[in-house]
Amino acid sequence: MTRKYFGTDGIRGLANGKKLTPDLAMKIGMATGLIFVRGDYRHRVVIGKDTRRSGYLIENALSAGFNAVGMDVYRLGPMPTPAVAMLTSSLRADLGVMISASHNQFQDNGIKLFRPDGNKLCDKVEAEIERLLDSDLSKRLVTGKKIGRAKQIDEAWTRYLEYAKRTLPRRTDFTGLKIVIDCANGAAYKVAPAALKELGAQVIPIGISPDGFNINDGVGSTSTKLAQQLVLSENADIGIALDGDADRVIIIDEKGQIVDGDQLMATLAYYWHNKNMISGGGIAATIMSNLGLERFIESLGLRFDRTKVGDRYVLESMQKNGFNLGGEQSGHIILSDFSTTGDGLIAALQLLQIVKETDQKPSKIFNKFKKVPQLLHNVKFNGANPLEDKNVKNFIAKAEKKLGCSGRLVIRKSGTESLIRIMAQGDDKKLVRDLVENISDMIRRAS
Repeated sequence: MTRKYFGTDGIRGLANGKKLTPDLAMKIGMATGLIFVRGDYRHRVVIGKDTRRSGYLIENALSAGFNAVGMDVYRLGPMPTPAVAMLTSSLRADLGVMISASHNQFQDNGIKLFRPDGNKLCDKVEAEIERLLDSDLSKRLVTGKKIGRAKQIDEAWTRYLEYAKRTLPRRTDFTGLKIVIDCANGAAYKVAPAALKELGAQVIPIGISPDGFNINDGVGSTSTKLAQQLVLSENADIGIALDGDADRVIIIDEKGQIVDGDQLMATLAYYWHNKNMISGGGIAATIMSNLGLERFIESLGLRFDRTKVGDRYVLESMQKNGFNLGGEQSGHIILSDFSTTGDGLIAALQLLQIVKETDQKPSKIFNKFKKVPQLLHNVKFNGANPLEDKNVKNFIAKAEKKLGCSGRLVIRKSGTESLIRIMAQGDDKKLVRDLVENISDMIRRAS
């Protein structure tokens, strides 16, 4: 499906730029509201956001759009994406919205949409929204008493805090654990440190002073250097780095080393499998996950199902196969016993429980498989899609043949930025490096 507005995770772009304008946000409210107004009662939509200054702009425009088609708006304030998904269902809303550009810098923003059950929209519904966005909606707006209203819901984050803690066994106690928690100056700046403290941990928080502009700025899951340094200098047991909307998590072990989503999934699969807690006999991960993870999961006698990039596609596979564990290398970890989307905080709590129960160092716990050499490179492009170039296509086909069964090659357009993402992995490290470099050069010449 060719998409004009939606990417792999909602709609994203430069706030107030060519794409993500207040006018578009208002029309998204109208179009989406029209689809989810399904009866003669007061419909409600919950809206959460991260800490970007532009969140106010988009929130107001969305609210106007929803009100214009008769929906009441409940504003949650700064709130992790998984919290919005949970509260959409908990508050029995007809629709949930998260305003965030995830790990992007402050100047970008985005809109993620959730169904009444807390799941993200399917491709079919997104296609219908796109159709409505390019149509005249003026004749479908309500008037008089049917116009919706907006209401602020204070302290909604505390409901998510209690829910996150209840995903652990009742007497779970993290006393004795010294934890660095990096909240990226984002949506979890209140809830994540509070959850860890209430569970007894000694907490060293960073990235908890948002000013509207510093989200993901030198902190968070994509900028872990400061958190790594603190783990070492403070002699902490473990570090946790969330992204701007807290739907992904990266762990830092006691040696200051990064543990990505693949190793986190391997760890959860290993311990849950031993406790008979794995459902469906397998896990789901995307085409970007390391081949070493696939081999490890299969060595446990479990299935490994690969999906397109995007945690909603992981969830679709999990629901189809009956899995309760899936995720992405980037740190989106979906635990469907508790969440309908990637949840950085809840995933971190489950992993901390393993650390506490095993009484082992994180560097040992989270080192479950040897990674196959893997290289990821991004190439900027302008205008036409260079992947449609005949020479590029032929070169990629030859590269795939060279890798054969001992590796994988994934080349795709980013769903959120003007980038071509090139990922190669295989047992031959030099071959992997050469292929990525040569393909990158070909794409630059074709751009």
